Amino acid sequence: MTQANTSAAGGRATNVCAMTRNVALGIDIGGSGIKGALVDLDAGDFASDRLRIETPQESTPANVAAVVGEIVTNFADELGDGPIGLTIPAIVQHGVTLSAANIHPSWVNCPAQQIFADALGRDVVLVNDADAAGVAEVKFGAARGNPGLVIVTTLGTGIGSAIIYRGVLVPNSELGHLEIDGYDAEKRAAASIRTKEGLSWDEYVPRLQRYYETVEFLFSPDLLVVGGGVSKKADKFLPKLKLRTPIVPAELQNRAGIIGAAVLAVDESGH
Repeated sequence: MTQANTSAAGGRATNVCAMTRNVALGIDIGGSGIKGALVDLDAGDFASDRLRIETPQESTPANVAAVVGEIVTNFADELGDGPIGLTIPAIVQHGVTLSAANIHPSWVNCPAQQIFADALGRDVVLVNDADAAGVAEVKFGAARGNPGLVIVTTLGTGIGSAIIYRGVLVPNSELGHLEIDGYDAEKRAAASIRTKEGLSWDEYVPRLQRYYETVEFLFSPDLLVVGGGVSKKADKFLPKLKLRTPIVPAELQNRAGIIGAAVLAVDESGH
């Protein structure tokens, strides 16, 4: 992988090869940090170092757009006039954010994609963060080459999800909010709940079993992929789940959102 370096002072990335490669810029907007990198769309990996800037404490659309603009400026020479993919922890329908998780409530019912496009002066594709991660896992990660129905879940503060059928994303699935046994699923089975309640792996597994058997029954997927930081310890819980469906850990880890955003930017913009 050809590296692009950023200086300690946050200077421009330098990658003499980027203009001759199939690259796009992916940016992952989170509650604590906004991260971006050029993505090699042939290799499915970063084509530059990742640049991270703290999410503004007042994470309004205008403030976040300003930080995104800094990241775009950093990669502008290498990116050219190419499209930009952005992930956000929200439901995104036709460019409008309908919810807000760990970001300012002013994102609810906000024409966010247009705000970013106006602020940046270029094509922007905005997508839910879990959807972007799911697309990356199907195209380049744990579900690569699977011809059927793949459901990718991320176990973290909540439970994110992505449904991809024959390589096509069905957006905004929000399977973390399934009601199971009278509970919002992520209130029982998210990785943050295991930590908060001090659950051992043996105590946590029955909650995951109940969640994934419900998802399996409702959708009959061909493959389940489990992402989020807890997937690094997949050996502690995945072998203990009793499901018909193969269930595997995600491969791309914290790169998935940026990679998936870049893929969707190109796919949806027509570049």
